[in-house]
Amino acid sequence: MLKFKFLLWAFAQMLKRQVKKNPDFARYIQAKRLVFQIRTASGSGRYFVIEEGAIRSHAGLTANPQFTLCFKDAGAGFATLSAKDSQAAFLQSLASKDLTISGDFREVMWFQGLTAFLQPPKVIQPYNRTAF
Repeated sequence: MLKFKFLLWAFAQMLKRQVKKNPDFARYIQAKRLVFQIRTASGSGRYFVIEEGAIRSHAGLTANPQFTLCFKDAGAGFATLSAKDSQAAFLQSLASKDLTISGDFREVMWFQGLTAFLQPPKVIQPYNRTAF
């Protein structure tokens, strides 16, 4: 449970850092108003507020999020959110019912675009000329 809570807190810090360091990210959230939460079925979680170009997060749950990512338990949440191939882990969790999503799916898709800013840039290897 503690690792899941720490991961959610660290996620909030990563989002806040992106606002300060990445102008594209800041533009992406500039005109957005969104409240979402990530939680477990037992009721542990954190909610996030994106408003006026800033991101705030709070421990606990909110009554009216625009969407909720609900994991069956903290272990499943930690495994999914910390996976190296996050997109595949996310889809696998949905298929296995370890993760349920409720709320406005347009906002979920917008959130997927937001998390793309957190991915490290891909390094393209130079062309290997030794084969010729």
